[in-house]
Amino acid sequence: MAAYGDASQKIDYVFKVVLIGDSAVGKSQILARFARGEFSLDSKATIGVEFQTRTLMIQHKSVKAQIWDTAGQERYRAVTSAYYRGAVGAMLVYDITKRQSFDHIPRWLEELRGHADKNIVIILIGNKCDLESQRAVPTEDAKEFAQKEGLFFLETSALEATNVETAFTTVLTEIFNIVNKNKVTAGEGQGNANPAALSGKKLIVPGPGQEIPSKSTCCST
Repeated sequence: MAAYGDASQKIDYVFKVVLIGDSAVGKSQILARFARGEFSLDSKATIGVEFQTRTLMIQHKSVKAQIWDTAGQERYRAVTSAYYRGAVGAMLVYDITKRQSFDHIPRWLEELRGHADKNIVIILIGNKCDLESQRAVPTEDAKEFAQKEGLFFLETSALEATNVETAFTTVLTEIFNIVNKNKVTAGEGQGNANPAALSGKKLIVPGPGQEIPSKSTCCST
């Protein structure tokens, strides 16, 4: 797996993944932790369009993850179809200490499915699992929802870097496996995977990513 930042090697695939969910659930922190290995306690709300990239090696192929943040638009319900266009993966994020952020997940999922490719790979993420004493969303509630909707699921802590890497690699590896299985080759020069090329193949399937760590191990170091 490549280090933080993009290496200069040939890129075989580029996968666009979007982060969605209520404001202040930690989407930007999750992105910063994955893309740059950073976390800031005084992080400010994201304003404007923002995305980060990181290149990983998956089965000896170079995969550039292009991760998009909702950039604060979710506060104004202004997340548009352009944000979702071309996305082959999505991370639905809620804060385990804020029940309302979890209760809004069905709305976000409906919007995602209304704008994105029907076969997009989706993972539900319960962030801030380091704040176990303040938990307002039982793990079982989220697990039940994820299983009902056919989503991958993990609890993460951007602060402690718990399961952030696993969450992204779960989504990216699932996308890669389906693309590779369907003989979708890299586009000229950039290796972009066209979501249309994925149509006809159900991507949302049960897998290892749906098995949640127990409360005792979720945030272990």
